[in-house]
Amino acid sequence: MGLTLIEKIIANHSKHDVIKPGDIVDIEIDVRAARDFGGPNVVKNIEDYHLGIDDVSKTFFTFDTNPTGSDQKYAVNQQIVRKFARKYGIKVFDINQGIGTHTMISEGLSIPGGTAVTTDSHANILGAIGAFGQGMGDKDIAAAFAKGKVWFKVPESVKINLNGKRPTNISAKDITLNLLSIFGANQLLGYSVEIYGEEVDKLSLDERITIASMATEMGAIILLFTPNQEVIDYCEKAAGRSLEKIKADADAHYSKVFDIDLSKFTRKVSLPGAPHDTANIDDRKQTKIDSAFIGSCTNGRIEDLREAARILKDKKVAPGVVLKIVPSTDQIWNQAYDEGLIKIFKDSGALVSNAGCAGCAAGQVGQNGPGEITISTGNRNFPGKQGKGDVYLASPSAVAASAIAGYITTDDDIPAEPAIFLPDQNIKQSTESHSNKQYHEEPTIVEGRVWYIKEDNIDTDMIFHNRYLAITELSEMGPYIFDNLKGYENFTKQCKKGDIVLVQKNFGSGSSRQQAVDGFKALGISVILAESFGAIYERNAINAAMPIMTYNSLEGLKLEDGDQIKVDFETGTIENLSKKTQVQGNPFSEVQLEIYKTGGLF
Repeated sequence: MGLTLIEKIIANHSKHDVIKPGDIVDIEIDVRAARDFGGPNVVKNIEDYHLGIDDVSKTFFTFDTNPTGSDQKYAVNQQIVRKFARKYGIKVFDINQGIGTHTMISEGLSIPGGTAVTTDSHANILGAIGAFGQGMGDKDIAAAFAKGKVWFKVPESVKINLNGKRPTNISAKDITLNLLSIFGANQLLGYSVEIYGEEVDKLSLDERITIASMATEMGAIILLFTPNQEVIDYCEKAAGRSLEKIKADADAHYSKVFDIDLSKFTRKVSLPGAPHDTANIDDRKQTKIDSAFIGSCTNGRIEDLREAARILKDKKVAPGVVLKIVPSTDQIWNQAYDEGLIKIFKDSGALVSNAGCAGCAAGQVGQNGPGEITISTGNRNFPGKQGKGDVYLASPSAVAASAIAGYITTDDDIPAEPAIFLPDQNIKQSTESHSNKQYHEEPTIVEGRVWYIKEDNIDTDMIFHNRYLAITELSEMGPYIFDNLKGYENFTKQCKKGDIVLVQKNFGSGSSRQQAVDGFKALGISVILAESFGAIYERNAINAAMPIMTYNSLEGLKLEDGDQIKVDFETGTIENLSKKTQVQGNPFSEVQLEIYKTGGLF
């Protein structure tokens, strides 16, 4: 009995001439890679277990999940990986390169019939060129780095025959969404799927990538295409050498065979929450959108960008709608620039970012907020995956058309005038007089244990680091106070409600972030005493009714960390109850006292 595509690839990379589903074999891995997401854990495993690198020429890092380097946690992780790579001489495709799996193809690292593993769950995108690609956890990848092999259970194979003619308006993304509609998220679970058909043979590399990239969403191990001549030519040019063609044996055995009529496929969208929950796009037209996204490993290729540019040329994105476009690789970005596509995007009002995974990995543009409606070319729209709003998945042409229309539509049904956001006519202005409201006045004398921090220039990044700026709920801010102040990283675990913080000059300098004030309120700190405050910080604290007070000198107070002190906001007296001493501080101004007593500026 002959071998399927997956069986042939695995057999060629193992010590076995013949394998069958269920066999567990060691596979030689041609390309072993880790991303900035997962890469630091791979490094940690190698170092913790004192492993080496089997072959640096086959080992790579790809920084694609945060290519802007804008997140400090990612920046730290990327530098950990860079230092490790320098130590061993490992090639790093840094933040300027784009999506790692796409880079593997364009750089000729992955070839038809080859094997690759990485920390990307969409590594099975390599099925587009007839290669075996798998996303794996950090321990597996560390083992591949160290040994050059991983164990793998040979999956059963399924054949899908797409019969009939492909309708002219059906994109590769529509083919994928139709397959998701037919098979759902688990009917192909654990299978290696091969796709055949007269129209399939005509699919371009970019179209194959779109379809293969959503194998994960179908639950499949991989979607494999037999390379056509276009794919072979591309891969030979990228690899710089002649390549052997690979295809399944004529007598290969498939656990299941599905015959599907491609001519019946329709243009679709995935409804928010699940890629396989699809509907005909005509049934969802007129759905108002806030944003649109074109990119990801599914639809960030040059053909996708050309299609978007065709529709956007000489048109404008609808008022109030944000269109974000992210090419999958820097090579494609540059090609789009050379072809004039970037100018079309910018002229239309779109935001174009540098190449990478974009919103799918939460490390770049493409995320949305609560209540936001997004139409996206991404591969996933699970709740929270691309933000806290609702995400519809569709083809690049549908996304571009929808961005122009201001609602979900198709390129043959773009209105002459876009839908716009109108003010809410139900909003009523408050006519209630603030002078009639009753307020509970806050105490003007407080007592508490003092935290005596003998430092000047404690800035807002030390108080509340900018990596936490997405936090907007006051109740959630407390745990992050001082976690970037050396020696006080455990402040929030040790402080108690009613404690007093006493510092020196220029407390709260730097950023205007309100969280650096509100975090102390969340912790129940009763007052912050300083010789002076940053100007913006002082205003923020006063307006938020967070008690702050200045002093001129502490001489004579005999203050030690942990002493019990009492502070009178109206008189400015600072009394050390533990030592029975006191000094004169600067009392609240009339304005500060009024705002404090009434609970804040509002």
